[in-house]
Amino acid sequence: MNTLFPIYVKLDQINTLLIGGGAVGLEKLQAMLNNSPKANIKIVAREVSDAIVALVDTNSRLSLEVRSFVESDLTGIDLLIMATNNPEFNEEVQQLAKERHILMNVADKPALCDFYLGSVVQKGNLKIGISTNGKSPTIAKRLKEFLNDLLPEEIDETLNLMADYRNDLKGDFQQKISTLNAHTELLVKGGIHDRAN
Repeated sequence: MNTLFPIYVKLDQINTLLIGGGAVGLEKLQAMLNNSPKANIKIVAREVSDAIVALVDTNSRLSLEVRSFVESDLTGIDLLIMATNNPEFNEEVQQLAKERHILMNVADKPALCDFYLGSVVQKGNLKIGISTNGKSPTIAKRLKEFLNDLLPEEIDETLNLMADYRNDLKGDFQQKISTLNAHTELLVKGGIHDRAN
């Protein structure tokens, strides 16, 4: 059973530390920036790929320090991403993060993670996160591809219309919910359902 609680984090309002500057570090950095282009991310690594350097050079919210990690790097950090292939080091940093109540993700080490970075489907304002509870990133990737193909490009326009409709509704909270539920039920039955058949 997947007991993970899905949340969406405003990375532009917190401070993230990425440790590791290789291919995995680049993958994690790109995932964060694709979902949150204004994320505040500090990168610390002894060796850094040219692709990471290029991203840092074009984004003022990214900072890079080419050196070994030190404990003080965790000061003021809210979220930690580990992209190293050093198990002993990962466990040492995990202990330091726990002492400071910093949530941590370790690439390819589910047992060390407080949270996972799932596959994400995005069409405008619609964002769908997919989790396999760390069991199969490959299946998550395939589901992402399926949903990307299934969801119409016009979904963002529909979301904007629904936001306007919601803002114009009168009545108490319960009445608004009831009206919106009825309206979106017809939308899903007439739109996405037809597209899937």
